[in-house]
Amino acid sequence: MTDLAPVTLQDWGVTLEPLRHDHIGALIDAVEDGDIGALNYVAVPGRAGMDAWIEKALEMRDAGRELPFAIVADGRVVGSTRFYDIDMTVPTLAIGYTFHATSVWRTHVNTANKRLMLGHAFDTLGAQSVYFHTSHLNLRSQAAIERLGAQRDGILRAHKRHKDGSLRDTHTYSIIAAEWPAIRTRLDERLANVPR
Repeated sequence: MTDLAPVTLQDWGVTLEPLRHDHIGALIDAVEDGDIGALNYVAVPGRAGMDAWIEKALEMRDAGRELPFAIVADGRVVGSTRFYDIDMTVPTLAIGYTFHATSVWRTHVNTANKRLMLGHAFDTLGAQSVYFHTSHLNLRSQAAIERLGAQRDGILRAHKRHKDGSLRDTHTYSIIAAEWPAIRTRLDERLANVPR
């Protein structure tokens, strides 16, 4: 990988801008839009935990381990996502910690977000693989990852804990560099009618 510096990614009416402390109010609004923070299997902070969540993400960014973004659509922050588990020796990374306000569910926003991130990972950073993790309970996330064209690699049993302390099996998916051109074409076709 060549450049892990914060970057702004933009197209299809979606902007991924480097996460900042001043995103806190808008991110709280995004979480409270549909109360996604109440979902046990989604690692999204509530109002009281958002500042610490942003601070931790920025610490990981400064350590070169993550690149966190705020997701902007229609002129407002509608969520957050990031690159994490960055390993420059392969190079490889994961995309995750993603959440969207429910008002943008079933729109082009998530597809555009992932197309921007995958393009940056493979075409700019030279990633050999990009992977995704999600809870066994998060069927919406599993379906979205599969629609991207990612392959299910397996399940890590009793891998983590949900917010309520229950055990989580983690479903893992990946896309490798050789698969990216075909996936890029399919994603571009899905976004073809979205204004740029």
